[in-house]
Amino acid sequence: MDKKKNILICPLEWGLGHAGRMIPLAKELQKRNNNVITACGKAHQELFRRELPGATYISFSGFRPGYSRVIPQYIFILLKLPILFYHIVVEHFRLQRIIRRHNIDIVISDNRFGLWSRKVKSVYVTHMPVIPLPDRLRHLEWIGVMFHRFFIKRYSLCLIPDLPGKINLSGRLTHGLKLPSNVRFIGILSRFSGMDRVETNKFNYPHHTVVLSGPEPQRSILRKKLITALRHGDTKTVVLEGRPGPETKCTENGKIISYNHLTTAEMMDVLLSSSSIITRSGYSSIMELISLRCSAMLIPTPGQTEQEYLAEYLSYKGWFLSIPQREIGKLLTLCNPEPSWPSMIIDESRALLEKALGEILDQ
Repeated sequence: MDKKKNILICPLEWGLGHAGRMIPLAKELQKRNNNVITACGKAHQELFRRELPGATYISFSGFRPGYSRVIPQYIFILLKLPILFYHIVVEHFRLQRIIRRHNIDIVISDNRFGLWSRKVKSVYVTHMPVIPLPDRLRHLEWIGVMFHRFFIKRYSLCLIPDLPGKINLSGRLTHGLKLPSNVRFIGILSRFSGMDRVETNKFNYPHHTVVLSGPEPQRSILRKKLITALRHGDTKTVVLEGRPGPETKCTENGKIISYNHLTTAEMMDVLLSSSSIITRSGYSSIMELISLRCSAMLIPTPGQTEQEYLAEYLSYKGWFLSIPQREIGKLLTLCNPEPSWPSMIIDESRALLEKALGEILDQ
């Protein structure tokens, strides 16, 4: 019988998406009789506590760059590079203490650069070896590629949650460049994968759904714009605030019904019964929608080039619709395109994940 392993999972603290996509990976590792330990900040721990019973939790906050109201995100991050490098060094050495104290066998880092170790198997998860820049600066993207490649090579394995062929979600963020030899595609990661639909009877009325994500201030800016555009319509709007806590809180104001957070089963129910869905074009949100065969209106965070590229790429493929945040006031009607992505995405994802898990757990 294989030895039970202590596996440390550390997501980037940049919205809940990075933690959300670690949940299906953590559950698969638990099924294989391993001890999962999550290490992150308070907000992410609240999500893990609700979704991963039996896991161990460690406070291990990471770099949180935030957003600006006026400065494009890539410039904002460049200005914070000294703080990022400080976090990389501090987290790297703090990780070594955690490994010794908790007898860790495997570390899985979702986009936290400094969490590798020569003493244990270290796994890095990312969906963007290419950090996209605006068209006028695209000739400088090689700098980000080399920066990212330097850290990817420090790890035993690098996992990309996407498919390796022409049918893929991430486009040029992961395809069309030579990847290091330790990179593996593992298919899409979604909390909803493999779940049977659970009828909660909470959402048996016509409604739109707004899924909020990402840090402030852009989260609140988007919320205000959408509620202004939707509050006078004939259909109710369910707003999922993405603020997990010990209990679910609901507030109702006219046609707007807000939940601080829902369980995975309840969230699946509200999405599947929605007449339309509006969400950021975060990669984890896109993976979850595809796993449910739900299309949506994507609204990229202004200045966040990754989200802007994904919204453009996936709307061009006809899989989603997209609208810039500045044009929300013109949003008069909501309708989602019929899901047009191949169903083989789900089956191939399962096979790729099984293969990757075998390699992660292999001595």
